[in-house]
Amino acid sequence: MTKPSELQSLVGQEVGVSRWITVDQARIDAFARITEDEQFIHVDPDRARATPFGGTIAHGFLTLSLASAMAEAVEPLDGVVMGVNYGFDKLRFLAPVPAGSRVRGRFKLLSAEDKGAQDRVTRWLLKHELTVEIEGADKPALIAEWLSMQMVAG
Repeated sequence: MTKPSELQSLVGQEVGVSRWITVDQARIDAFARITEDEQFIHVDPDRARATPFGGTIAHGFLTLSLASAMAEAVEPLDGVVMGVNYGFDKLRFLAPVPAGSRVRGRFKLLSAEDKGAQDRVTRWLLKHELTVEIEGADKPALIAEWLSMQMVAG
């Protein structure tokens, strides 16, 4: 566990690398159904083979949605009672994720801001640079500046 008093010393450092997550066609198809985005480049392997992608690719938002699972690689703050997604300052999709690929997230702490205490809980606004790598690829799938609000007891 990371103590809140240690956060400033971690700014600028990589603070976690997630496990690899397989983005197979079944996951892509399920995401397409749930989000009602069934564009053929995601769900029709035959038609997608004729595109420059050479096959189906994951939705950018599917890749982004895996960030929550990837974030388990970041050591939690000592005394955290709750964390909430606070949004993104920047987000860029840089490379498609072909069906069957594996992706993982790398997290670098960009800033940690003490937002004060309320009801015996101190709020910390953390900004991480998230880079989602595609196994074996030169370019990452995405890079984002992700904000989270961490509530710490004490």
